[in-house]
Amino acid sequence: MVVTQAVCLVGGRGTRLGTLTQETPKPALAVGGRPFLDYLVHEARRFGLRRLTLLTGYRSREIENLYAGKKFGQLAVEVVAEATPAGTAGALLNAADRLDETFFLLNGDSFFDFNWLSLATALDQPGWTVHAALATGVAGSRYGRVRLKGGQVCGFQAEGSSDLPINAGIYLVRRSVLERIKAIPCSLEREILPALAEAGRLLGTTAQGSFIDIGVPDDFARGQELLPSCMHRPAAFFDRDGILNRDDGYVHRPEQIVWMDGAIEAVRWLNDAGFYCFVITNQGGVAHGYYEEQHVHDLHTWMQQEMQKHGAHIDSFEHCPFHPQGVVECYSVESELRKPQPGMILKLQREWTTDPARSFVVGDRESDVEAAIAAGVPGYKFEGGNLLHFLQERVRTR
Repeated sequence: MVVTQAVCLVGGRGTRLGTLTQETPKPALAVGGRPFLDYLVHEARRFGLRRLTLLTGYRSREIENLYAGKKFGQLAVEVVAEATPAGTAGALLNAADRLDETFFLLNGDSFFDFNWLSLATALDQPGWTVHAALATGVAGSRYGRVRLKGGQVCGFQAEGSSDLPINAGIYLVRRSVLERIKAIPCSLEREILPALAEAGRLLGTTAQGSFIDIGVPDDFARGQELLPSCMHRPAAFFDRDGILNRDDGYVHRPEQIVWMDGAIEAVRWLNDAGFYCFVITNQGGVAHGYYEEQHVHDLHTWMQQEMQKHGAHIDSFEHCPFHPQGVVECYSVESELRKPQPGMILKLQREWTTDPARSFVVGDRESDVEAAIAAGVPGYKFEGGNLLHFLQERVRTR
């Protein structure tokens, strides 16, 4: 099973923000110069999801104008509006015909900087309905606390020791949760989650990372700097063949993939540490006519799906289909994208907010290292062995 959908609750009024939300819905308020919801769109996109469903209520038209029908990379956004307020669980029921069997669910006014896909490692486990992300190290009495035992949420308390984690507002949800909604309006937090915990069907995973809920003025002000800083990350640029998968010559089909030892684990390790992870791969086989560019896209989609099963993901795949000695005319050209030129690295640096001082390239050829140097980042040559161990000896994650 692969998760491809995120659902985001963006229907609340945001009354605690006073006049700020009189004309603008809370998720559309400007934070760091862009709508807050942009940050959640960014996260859904980079975790490899294909659909983002926004469940709107208050001032739905503003959300629709910003996002309805748009695509952000491979992520397509749709909007489902509720006619009358139905509560956070009721909003899900209202969108029942748009929900996949398993999907990520997000609060539209909070941000937690952690690896969403760590929740997906429970997909093959039986006996759960919701898997919640829990943020540790969050101070403050405004947050309810969660009691966790053996990976299961066993209870909630309105106030408690800051040693306990909080509900971070990100969940992996099975569609069967809708069976528990007996009346409208219905609250996910007050009615559904406590009942699931009592029934032993609510999993929890703790993580430490920046967390913010912009629902009160002080945190809304704090978010103006925090959210942009969360987008500014170190990046790992991976060559593909010989690094993530064995280089068997012009690999372009899933059945040809043999993962390198420690490759998926290395990507997951960097995901959890807050790195962007990119693939930069020369694919001259397209120019030589050995396969088509669509084969490259399809293979990368498959690789993303396989990594998701292990809680890992690539934020963006870049490939260069050009080769000056190619036989397919439209691809038979010199290109700044082709390593050892730094074009793919520079393109990703422009499109994503990377921290070059903490970024690096890892490849199996001198051309990879040359591309790194030309882009102004360190380059490591990997000559075999376990990729995770190789990187752990060279890369500082914190």
